Amino acid sequence: MPIENVSDTARWVAYYRAMETKRPDAIFRDPYAERLAGTQGKEIVDTMPKGRALDWPMIVRTKVLDEMITNAIRSRGADLVVNLAAGLDARPWRMDLPSDLRWVDVDLPGILNYKTEKLAGEQPRCRYEAVTMDLTDKRARQALFAQLGRSAQRALVVSEGLLIYLPAQEVETLSRDLRATPSFHWWLFDLANPWVMKMMSKTWGKTVKEGNAPFLFAPAEGPDFFVPQGWRAAEVHAMMDEAERLNRTMKMTWLMKLSMHFVPKKALEQMRNGSRFVLLEQA
Repeated sequence: MPIENVSDTARWVAYYRAMETKRPDAIFRDPYAERLAGTQGKEIVDTMPKGRALDWPMIVRTKVLDEMITNAIRSRGADLVVNLAAGLDARPWRMDLPSDLRWVDVDLPGILNYKTEKLAGEQPRCRYEAVTMDLTDKRARQALFAQLGRSAQRALVVSEGLLIYLPAQEVETLSRDLRATPSFHWWLFDLANPWVMKMMSKTWGKTVKEGNAPFLFAPAEGPDFFVPQGWRAAEVHAMMDEAERLNRTMKMTWLMKLSMHFVPKKALEQMRNGSRFVLLEQA
């Protein structure tokens, strides 16, 4: 299996960033992506069903989260970024970030140490730190959140590509732990709904399950899932809308639009909100 554990999904997504970087009309450039993805990242993309054809959601996600992170820093005043399940994200090296911004990556030792080795000698644009940790260790993460929280005034937490691999109960407890840290003002992530998870499961479900990384979390409530834990939505962007804006829609989009005239309104809404980019703020 090209995917053996959840950390390998980081290599998969890194190769998509490498593919986009090579395009003459690339909507972002990640000069480290191919190095980080390695041969395994390419193998995953080439092995997954429709691996290359379905690159567009990952490309759109990367670009939109780039924009939302930039806005949180420049317009909202975030002074710390805590990147949970950071994987092979190279934003501290590739993005135009304030030199005094503190950025902390948190992930399992295997993938984070691999990234550190691959980027040895490269200079991050900000004050970068790497913390190796299993985020399912509740005590350890609570201690880390408390420590980081004391060092910041207005922190942004990012968990790109993480929540879909967690059980709902674990997402809820993580949400409460983040909310318990007063300086963690914002939380940014991508969120699937049941419709899009069903579609993803048909295409990739068997592969990711056999690779010990099954899709688990796609709440029907959408961002409202997090309201009982003390969060409210500050920004919500639909994947389909952003894909159109960025000209990175799926193939045969015109045919899908044509067929929408015959689809019930409720089903259309499910499709449009199949995947969203959500910025929460403390309520």
